[in-house]
Amino acid sequence: MSKSAFIFPGQGAQFVGMGQDLAAAFPSAREMFEAVDDALGEKLTRIMWDGPEEALKLTANTQPALMAVSVAVMAALKAEFDVSIERADFIAGHSLGEYSALCAAGALSVADTARLLRLRGEAMQSAVAAGEGAMAALLGADDAQALAACEAGVKAAGGVCEVANDNAPGQLVLSGTSGAIEAACVFAREHGVKKAVPLAVSAPFHCSLMAPAAEAMAAALETADIKAPAVPLVANVTAEATSDPDAIRAQLVAQVTGRVRWRESVQWMVGQGLETAMEAGAGKVLTVMNRRNERSLKGITLGTVEQLEAFANPAAD
Repeated sequence: MSKSAFIFPGQGAQFVGMGQDLAAAFPSAREMFEAVDDALGEKLTRIMWDGPEEALKLTANTQPALMAVSVAVMAALKAEFDVSIERADFIAGHSLGEYSALCAAGALSVADTARLLRLRGEAMQSAVAAGEGAMAALLGADDAQALAACEAGVKAAGGVCEVANDNAPGQLVLSGTSGAIEAACVFAREHGVKKAVPLAVSAPFHCSLMAPAAEAMAAALETADIKAPAVPLVANVTAEATSDPDAIRAQLVAQVTGRVRWRESVQWMVGQGLETAMEAGAGKVLTVMNRRNERSLKGITLGTVEQLEAFANPAAD
């Protein structure tokens, strides 16, 4: 039997203006944006819709902003088109997208999710001094090549170099100290990796340098009210599904320093019968990525009024 999943994007999908058409068209979406603003005690929506882009790209703003768009999409689908999250068999999110997924599935309140993501963004940003950390994408590399590059980077420059994201076949991301990442990129290029591209990020996410942020999130999540999600979550750090609140709590802490196992998560869902992945939120980063993961997987992007209307009323096309 064919299965589907709602998937939720992470950092990098943001753009000025995202979600503004949803707020204008759907009262249910507007309520979600207002709830996030209220929870943070500021008009995050002003930055989301008017910029400047530099302010939106600050991690402490990006994370709750992307979540706001995703939950607004899901609220509009439910209220305006009677499409609930229970239509899917799984939910999954890329990094901060896990919080969006859990919020959309009723495991976390919108207010708690906004505050947790603001804290997560601030903690990740402050964990490493500016300029001391870096990330780089290895294109055309397999896991063995990426691990060899990490080892070579640490040997050459010391510090930390780890695989942070396994996004798709031939698309791995390294994270760590600047010198080790630079040396790893040199090694990768010299040893057959197609491209080693430094990424314009504000901190080295998903590596052991994020340990202080993981501690901050552990303390915050310890008292957070987490319920069983309406749909099982396929977690970044395990690439398997769970609905257990205690397991989810532990996984949200582990993913701050742990690898985002997106390729494995998608392949696990495909192995369970997944045929359609519906990306709820800004842009289409995951939909494009998933074409590399599984060619047969149907991808649907749900981020604009037109996309929601077309999805809910396919006969009108």
